[in-house]
Amino acid sequence: LIYEDSKWINLTPLSYIKPIFELRCGFSSLLEKIVSVLPEGEIILWVRDYLKGLTIKKYNHKVNDEEFLNDDVLIINGRWLIERELSFNLNEEKLYLSKGDIVYGVIKKENLRKYWNGNIDEFLKNISGNLKSEETDFILINYPWDLIHYNSKIIKFEFQKSNKKGILGKFSEKATIYGSENDVYVAKSAEIYPFVVLDTSEGPVYIDEGVKIFPFSVIIGPCYIGEKTQIMPGAKIREGNSIGPVCRIGGEVEESIFHSYSNKYHDGFIGHSYIGEFVNLGALTTNSDLKNDYSNVSVYLNGKLTETGQLKVGSFIGDHTKTSIGTLFNTGTVVGIMCNITANNILPKYFPSFVWFVNGKFMKGYGIDYSLQTAKISMERRNRILLKEEEDAIRKVYELTESERKSYIEKSRKIAR
Repeated sequence: LIYEDSKWINLTPLSYIKPIFELRCGFSSLLEKIVSVLPEGEIILWVRDYLKGLTIKKYNHKVNDEEFLNDDVLIINGRWLIERELSFNLNEEKLYLSKGDIVYGVIKKENLRKYWNGNIDEFLKNISGNLKSEETDFILINYPWDLIHYNSKIIKFEFQKSNKKGILGKFSEKATIYGSENDVYVAKSAEIYPFVVLDTSEGPVYIDEGVKIFPFSVIIGPCYIGEKTQIMPGAKIREGNSIGPVCRIGGEVEESIFHSYSNKYHDGFIGHSYIGEFVNLGALTTNSDLKNDYSNVSVYLNGKLTETGQLKVGSFIGDHTKTSIGTLFNTGTVVGIMCNITANNILPKYFPSFVWFVNGKFMKGYGIDYSLQTAKISMERRNRILLKEEEDAIRKVYELTESERKSYIEKSRKIAR
């Protein structure tokens, strides 16, 4: 049983329309990493109610199915970031914790039935107080910036685990590897154009199937570039980046994760950031990831300013958000899903989901139906369709965020008066 717990809310806006285990770090999602180390057996996923239909549509697993009560079960927190080789002792009933939160555990059938009441969080609380447990150094993702913090480490681990190296695809004789060639993998259908530099002096570079890296680009490891992504001419892909499938990336990017199907086609800097799915960053869109006084960055999380403990924190941008040319994001900015942001001097550090920000004011835009129509057009351009279940989830998030959104819009109206 791979489950979401109540801390999914601390990973918004990235987790609004996807389960927490779908978030990426390194080469793949948290779920893909977990599944890769599991022993043989049926997998059941447990997610928020409003994501159940969408999760069923996406995965070939049972979702929110109480069938797991019929046998002993291995429970796994969907926030677990796998960063080592593992084996599980399935014979001992025991919980393994990280700072008090369950990472995984083996639960006997009789205790499953004893403590289960249909609510995953109450179940976790009940077993935490009644079963044998052990504190560990396993990693749970608690906040969006955790994904960025561990990304370089995970790229190095997964490169080694993949046991792949060498150049199988097209590699121009005028392209260069600076550093060890043993730390490069270029997939068979990938293409590296002339005057590209792959720098492995600080970590490996993994270039997946169908990738195109155009001339005068620099790729510095550790770096993962996902399937069918294109790196634009002259791009500076600095260390610590994971770029998911079907992205278009130009300009300068450092220690960031692009989930998938997102565009940063033009110049501009993105650093220490997580960019969601089907995001489009207009030309010269740039974020700050370091404060002028070198103090730790604070980020708005669930309406409260939260200390990250990190010196460098960029932006966390939700799915289907668009920015205009010349948009400049402040250090530690959070942008919700389906926002439309236009450039305006110093921008706020927080944008509620579905808002438009025009001429320095929060606005409601043209509403949810217009946003969904734009999403459909954007997805069709990449041969994807907006599933009914996905639309249902988006509409639910629109309801969940309505009060916050109206509050920001009303404040803008009062200031305008």
